[in-house]
Amino acid sequence: MTQTQFIRRIVKPIVFAAALGPFGWLVYNAFWGDLGVNPVETITNYSGITTLRLIAITLALTPARWISGFNPIILFRRMIGLFAFFYGTLHFMTYFILDQSLQFGGVWDDVVKRPYITAGFTGFVLMIPLAITSTQGWIRRLGGRRWNLLHRLIYITALAAVLHYFWKVKLDTTYPVYYGILMGVLLTARLVQRGRKMAAVPPRRAVPIRREA
Repeated sequence: MTQTQFIRRIVKPIVFAAALGPFGWLVYNAFWGDLGVNPVETITNYSGITTLRLIAITLALTPARWISGFNPIILFRRMIGLFAFFYGTLHFMTYFILDQSLQFGGVWDDVVKRPYITAGFTGFVLMIPLAITSTQGWIRRLGGRRWNLLHRLIYITALAAVLHYFWKVKLDTTYPVYYGILMGVLLTARLVQRGRKMAAVPPRRAVPIRREA
């Protein structure tokens, strides 16, 4: 069994189960009625934090590959990114169904009037095309360059998620600041790597123009 096969057959199912763990925790505690005095708030907060953590892990995989030189780690990026979308959807649907009672008008009023809802809704909407185009088929349809450009939306999603968290907590912003610093480091690492690649490209030599006698 090759290293890649081992990761696909053994490690990925373990990571899949671990990523599904927070959802299992919510289902278990909901079944036993152990979600606290405000179950809706518990589900909303827990699913939101899980989404933010998974976005951070998704962004961290590429720098981790650069540092470690372990290229197969990138095999987890799509799966973890899709789990981030799954928990982001759970976060939004909890708000939409249990808090807003399926009222689009109430959601729109919140998006317009409440900055933390604006940031959160923006981040969630931007995750939708990322999830849809995460398959190999969409990579072929869009082509590598256009696909890469589209998936840079993850940076805006990450920043919107941090702002959503920061504006929501209001008082103790310690953890939102930590997540903001982490996202800033991850984004800076990508910018530095991009700058190194551009610097490593040799400049094109000017081709002399031949003039006819």
